[in-house]
Formats: sequence, C-alpha cells, structure tokens
Amino acid sequence: MSKAIVIGSGFGGLALAIRLQAAGIPTLILEQRDKPGGRAYVYQDQGFTFDAGPTVITDPSAIEELFSLAGKRLADYVELMPVTPFYRLCWESGKVFDYDNDQAHLEKQIGQFNPRDVEGYRRFLDYSQAVFKEGYLKLGTVPFLSFRDMVRAGPQLARLQAWRSVYSMVAKFIEDDHLRQAFSFHSLLVGGNPFATSSIYTLIHALEREWGVWFPRGGTGALVQGMVKLFQDLGGKIELNAEVTQLEAEGNTLQAVQLADGRRIEASAVASNADVVHTYEKLLGHHPVGEARSTSLKRKRMSNSLFVLYFGLNHHHDQLAHHTVCFGPRYKELIDDIFNSDALAEDFSLYLHAPCVTDPSLAPPGCGSYYVLAPVPHLGTADLDWEVEGPRLRERIFDYLDQHYMPGLREQLVTHRMFTPFDFRDQLGAYQGSAFSIEPILTQSAWFRPHNRDSRIANLYLVGAGTHPGAGVPGVIGSAKATAGLIVEQLAP
Repeated sequence: MSKAIVIGSGFGGLALAIRLQAAGIPTLILEQRDKPGGRAYVYQDQGFTFDAGPTVITDPSAIEELFSLAGKRLADYVELMPVTPFYRLCWESGKVFDYDNDQAHLEKQIGQFNPRDVEGYRRFLDYSQAVFKEGYLKLGTVPFLSFRDMVRAGPQLARLQAWRSVYSMVAKFIEDDHLRQAFSFHSLLVGGNPFATSSIYTLIHALEREWGVWFPRGGTGALVQGMVKLFQDLGGKIELNAEVTQLEAEGNTLQAVQLADGRRIEASAVASNADVVHTYEKLLGHHPVGEARSTSLKRKRMSNSLFVLYFGLNHHHDQLAHHTVCFGPRYKELIDDIFNSDALAEDFSLYLHAPCVTDPSLAPPGCGSYYVLAPVPHLGTADLDWEVEGPRLRERIFDYLDQHYMPGLREQLVTHRMFTPFDFRDQLGAYQGSAFSIEPILTQSAWFRPHNRDSRIANLYLVGAGTHPGAGVPGVIGSAKATAGLIVEQLAP
C-alpha cells in the first residue's frame, strides 16, 4: 500500500511527491491525463513542440533543492538556460523596454522614458526586495494553519503596506505611465489584478532580479520529465489515465481513493493537486466537510481565465524576444474588463512566447513554435460561448500579430490549436475556467487561502495554486514544501 497518494502531476504535485518519496514515504501519483505536467502539458504536432502552460522559470534554487534532497543534481536531469532579456515589453506607440538583470542597462532605458524615474526605480527595487525577503523567503513555504500565524505576520505585512495594490505601490515610486505598466503587470502572471492584488506581489520583480529567468532545454515539458524521472529514481510510482472520482472517508478520516476504472486504493494521506473547488465539490461532495468547503470556496473571487493560441510557422521570426508582452491601447480599463465585465473587450494585451529564440529544437529546421495568450474573464464573470468567441478571437489575434509583430504570419501558418476557458474547465477541472485558481487578493492570501492541510479532515492535504502561497511555478513548488512538512510530520517512518 502507498502511504501517500498525490492526485495530479502538475509542478506542485510532482514537487510534493518527490519530497515525500525522498523522506522515505512510499508515494503514488495518480494523473487523469495521458501525460504528466498538469497545466505544464506538452502538445506535439508536425514536428513542433508546444509547452501548454508555464514558460517562465524564476527560482531555479527551489527546483535544485528537490534534486539535492534526493542526493541528485538538477543538471543531470535537465539543462536550464538563461533567458535575456527576461521580457521585451512593447506598446502600440512603438516604445520598447527590454527588461533584464543589468542594472545599468535598465536605468539607461528608464531614463529614456523619464529621467526622474531612475531614482524612483531604485527605491521601488529596495521595496520589492524587502517584500521578497519577508513574503517569499520567510513566509512562502510556511503553512498558515491557524489565525495566530496570520497575526504573527501582521505587523510586518502592515509595515510593508500590504493593503495597497501592486499598481498603487509602483505608482508611488514611478511617474511614467509606460513604466508603471512595466513594473506592475507581473501580478497577472499569477492571476492577480494589479489594481486589486496586494503589493506583496511586487516581490516577483525582486525574485526575477535575484535568480534571473530561465528556460529548460527541450521546453518546460523537459523539466516535468526530469522531475518525473527523479521521482521514479527514488522509487515513486506514477499512473497516467488514472482519474480519481471520489475520496472515501470514514468519519473525518480518509481511507482510500476511488478511480473511474472502479479501483479503490487505500492510503494514509491524500494530497490533491487538483483544482480546490473540484477537490471539495466533486471528490468530497458526498461528505459534510466537502459540501461546506465547496459552498464557501464558490463565494471567493476566482482569478481570470486565459485564451491561448498555439501555432507553428514555417518561418523563424528572429526579430522577437523569447518572451514579449504586447500592451494594447488600454491598461487599467482593459484589466477592469478582464476581471469585472460580463463581455469580451474589443482590445487585448498579449503575452507572446517564442521559445525557438532560445531553443531551436522545438520546431523543424527554419521553423518556429509559438504561443500567444490573452487574459480573458472567467466563466463566472462573463458567461460566453467560447465555441463561438474562440475562433473570432483567434482571427483578431492572428491579424494583430501579423500587422504589428510577425509579418507574414498568415502565409507561414502550418498548424495551430486553441485553449479556451471551456478547456480550463473541462480538461483541467478548473472552477469557472479560472487559469490560476483563487484570486490573490489580500483577503484570500496566507491564512485566508485554503490551507495546506484541511482543518477537519486531518489526512487531507492540498498542494498547488489553490493553497498557500499561490500560483506560479515558484508558488506551487513552495506550496509543496509547506505541505510536505505537514505530511512528513504525520507519516515519517
């Protein structure tokens, strides 16, 4: 019998399973899809490789720690390559900002936007580094199981003005509108509205400056495969096409998981890397705790969804950076539409991923693999029919890229596919099609987030974007560390 079962093999689930197996706890991962990775799934088509999800690796030290725990080296499993610039930020006015880790180069560019903002940026960086030390290094892997934990962190959070939004904190230091966008958009990478998300999330800037931005050779999927191999090298077992349909409880203790194929697998502890609402509503909905938790969770604000286009071209656009953020004509108003409007905006801002800039092996010779995503409302905000809206938005985005960033795209198109809020809901079990689970506002962070261990069902654990500390690759790997500590406490041999 496996002592621990992890449901789902996203980065959080894999990191947790590795930690448990390394601690001597026999662990089984059950993954409902045909490949591991969760949101970091991989599509292959006509020689093109498309990473489905996260493509920005920002804290390699957290990944390295998983391998060193097992007495292994990350470099023996996967090669991480530095990405420079981190992002190229572009506006329709023609302005461009190459955001990288070179202080002198950053300051020179900032000075070209607004000379006064050079000193303002230095002060913003100091603030971001202070928040990074407190919010990420100190609290990012500490499970907030009681309100006392929150009270203890309170004075420091208050000193850092955590009640302010990311944008308002950036605006306190920086005057130029373009630069305010450049240093506040990061919270969108974890499903947060820059105008509502706690200023604690400015720590993402310091985190990137601390360790850089990286990309695995072979794509993000190669990192997933490296983690799976590490887990298996430690003796862990993973089953694909293994959909969990119910958590079986006796009183307030889980006894086993039931699978769609009729099997029943017993375990001493179960950790869910599935969507948190799905976990409580679908897997535990028959139990009073599951019923109460899912009702409560559905009242919370969910993060936005995404519309993603994966496409392969018979041409490599070497004028692009690896990561390009294409700002549309509106910023605050568009973000307000994404998080609050019941309709799809006429304009959009885009994130364009061109991995062949760093790793040409992801496409046939002379070709390019790409994906482009637009943040869009989740299905609870805008109840849209994506069977209709998807193709419409696809055509608008292809036209826009052809016109502004990738001339000739239409003629060069070899293959493409879409991923809409319907797919987040149906393929990933994401409540309301949210791409990042619960929105990271202050009143839904730390203790206010679903806990790493359920307070009533003592051997049910959560890992991933829906628990503490939140979404993003460093966030879910941090959640695995917090959750693993609790399970090891319960089960360590």
